[in-house]
Amino acid sequence: MAVRRIGVLTSGGDAPGMNAAIRSVVRSAAHANIEVMGIFRGYAGLINEELKVLDHHSVSNIIGRGGTILKTARSPEFLTEEGQRRAVEIVRKYQMDGLVVIGGNGTYGGGIILSKKWGIPCIGIPGTIDNDINGTDSTIGSDTAVNTALEAIDKIRDTVTSMERIFVVEVMGRDSGYIALQVALGGGAEDVLVPERKFDIVRMCHDIVEGNIRGKVSWIVVVAEGVGSAESVAKQITDLTSLETRVAVLGHVQRGGVPTAKDRNLASLLGIEAVRLLSEGQSGKAVGVISDKINVVDLEFAVTRKESQIDTIYEALKKLT
Repeated sequence: MAVRRIGVLTSGGDAPGMNAAIRSVVRSAAHANIEVMGIFRGYAGLINEELKVLDHHSVSNIIGRGGTILKTARSPEFLTEEGQRRAVEIVRKYQMDGLVVIGGNGTYGGGIILSKKWGIPCIGIPGTIDNDINGTDSTIGSDTAVNTALEAIDKIRDTVTSMERIFVVEVMGRDSGYIALQVALGGGAEDVLVPERKFDIVRMCHDIVEGNIRGKVSWIVVVAEGVGSAESVAKQITDLTSLETRVAVLGHVQRGGVPTAKDRNLASLLGIEAVRLLSEGQSGKAVGVISDKINVVDLEFAVTRKESQIDTIYEALKKLT
């Protein structure tokens, strides 16, 4: 059966490059004579029937914009049977032959429900700054987020060196230490705390004191939010070392801003692939890139825990401090 109309939504946390992905889906679909319905506010908007036809003009000049023109939201209602029935009803009412869902694990979970339980073809595009989706080397937004955080770390380093202080910098990453690890290595931080690895704060404080005795008067500790707040870590450091500690919480600034070339290009390529898969009648798949080549996996595999390079980066940090 020919695919004539598809829907596209963004869900969960926003990520730089989502607009580029939307643009790619709309324009590559138009090239294949497929109409695209933009679904606002993710699965919540699908349930509430917040839809609009998107054409070539609708996505003009959005490739370099952060955020998402479709907005994004979380939807507890979608997790209920009634909410799912309503979502499916809307998909069928507008005669959508499939959906492209852009987001992270939660978004993919919704795609799994729709495709496996309700028979609605779904293809996932990885849009999350945490880079924790399996089956792809990079997720849309992760490169921009790391560079945004790294720029902040570089500026903080100037103050740390000038004022001879210990700084604890908190970055995003509730369940993933990807951003923390990347900026710690790239920014020359002395220590990093991530959810995936148990950390000995007493040992770290011992190293800080020893370094201070040797004349090392500045120190940057990067903390992923999933480990704990920068405030609590800083207090422990001060209590254990009696040294003055300052805190910087980067927060949601990491989700915003102009997407890098890498994120724009990744989003563009994956949008094309997602439309191709739907047009061929495929469902329950996630698109990504491995070694610069398009990679397609099952949505169920995409949401499994992704192996990281934590140990490698940790060892590199220790050798460079």
